Formats: sequence, structure tokens, C-alpha cells
Amino acid sequence: MLRESPPIVAVVGPTGTGKSDLAVELALALGGEVVNTDSMQFYRGMDIGTAKLTPEERRGVPHHLLDILDVREEASVSAFQTAARTAIADIRARGHRPILAGGSGLYVRAALDVLDFPGTDPAVRARLEAECERDGLDVLARRLADADPVSAAKVHDARRIVRALEVLEVTGRPFSAFMPRREYVQPAIQIGLDMERAELHGRLARRVRRMVDAGLPDEVRTLDAAGLRDGKTASRALGYAQFLRVLDGESTVEQAIEETTVATRQFARRQVTWFRGDPRVHWVDALHPDVVPAALGILEA
Repeated sequence: MLRESPPIVAVVGPTGTGKSDLAVELALALGGEVVNTDSMQFYRGMDIGTAKLTPEERRGVPHHLLDILDVREEASVSAFQTAARTAIADIRARGHRPILAGGSGLYVRAALDVLDFPGTDPAVRARLEAECERDGLDVLARRLADADPVSAAKVHDARRIVRALEVLEVTGRPFSAFMPRREYVQPAIQIGLDMERAELHGRLARRVRRMVDAGLPDEVRTLDAAGLRDGKTASRALGYAQFLRVLDGESTVEQAIEETTVATRQFARRQVTWFRGDPRVHWVDALHPDVVPAALGILEA
């Protein structure tokens, strides 16, 4: 049955290129429903700072996996994989086309690719986190480099180093053994949106300004009261971390705008590197006036 169904469509690429809008256009043209693959759009109340489409902007197209987490909850790629594949199956059962939209690369891969997730052990993770706090990240990084040099070369932040060591201890297998393969679990087509770097940088700077004008500082204040600082994932989101410092009197609004703009550019650069590394992505100029027909042409071909 999967071979007879049209491929899943995934709209990917760096932030600020119009992925959400294109996904809506494709859904309208193809009779589709959208599945969110932006990890920060999982969170209720994180609307302005994540550029989440309003109900009106969704234009009647059903959207799935938006607003599914409280800001205090931690996003989980494995939980997302289960939810995304369930949503895809449900969309198929209704005779509609699943259309993924978002730039969180690992979440896209979790939905589309052969990717198994190792088990977890909260006690082991808590102990490793305590060791990291006590001894420093460098100690754990060296331990990982000795035990699993392949993973050590690819993971650098504390959360992922702790996770890699946890997997090694719990499963006896290196974290690198669980890294995704470029093999779709069912037919899929990825459409990548990108644009010239200078244009993207200017676009991102303007977008941050618009977010602030639209009420991002108030949104952060409201979420702070709802426990934003307690969320390991949500509290690190672009814009939210910077404006929490404004609330604490450690930064000005203008400084937060500049810091958010710089961090967003850096994030976009990492996204480009991630998705350009996947030869299966079909690239389209996000600013081309015929971007929707171009994307439809890729699907038809």
C-alpha cells in the first residue's frame, strides 16, 4: 500500500525561508495535511518567537504536532518519531498527503529515515549530569573520546555528551551505532528552501525586529511565569533565552535583539550545513516568484 501512495513531502531548510508558508500552499494544491517538524513549535505559548503560523495563516489546512508540550517539558526525538509516524499514518488513512514542515534536522530524519533510539536510564543520566556539574564538561568529553571517538567528533554540547555516555553504559553499544542512515522508511521527497546568504541575514534581522514589535518580550514574560526557566529545551530557544536576560536586568532590549539576530544567523548556518549534506534534498530558491510551481514541478517529476 505504501508503494502505491504518493511520497511524503518534507519542506526543509534554514529558518526564515518560508517553509511553513510553502507547506500550506502544497497542502492546498495536493490535498495534504501538515506535520510540524520544528522542535520549538511543539510548545504551547511559544508563538511569536518561533514564527508559528496563526490559525488564519494555516488557511484551513490541518496542522499536527503544534502546541503539544508545556514549556517545562523536555522535547524528545524518540517520542516525536512515534507521534509523527502516527500522524502520517492517520493522514494517509484519510486519503490525504502528509507534508512535513520544519528545520529541526534530526526531527525530520526521525520522521523520514531508518533511525532506532536506544533506551534510557534516568539514574545513569542523573549521575552523569552530576559528574558533569562537579568535574566539568571536558572530563566527560575526554571519556567519550576514549570510548567512542566517532560520536565524540560529532557531539560537543553537555546534553549530547551525557546522552552518548548514557547510551554506551546502558546498551554497551556506542552512540554512533544509533546515528541515522539516509534510508527512507517509506517513499519521501525533501524540498529545500534557501536563498543567498546576505539576503537571508537581512531577512532574519528584520524578522527579529518584527517579533519584538509583535510582542515577543511580553510573550517571554508570560512564559516565564508559566515555568519557562524550568524547561531544558524551551528555555534555550532563540529569542527566549535572550529576553529572559532582559527580564533579569542583565541585558537591554536592543542587546537582546542583536544577540538573537546573531544566534539566529548561526543557527541558520548550521541548518544549511545539515541539509546540504543530504544529497536527497531538492533545492529551490525561496525568493523565486514561482517557488510554489517549482516545488510542485519537483513532486510531479
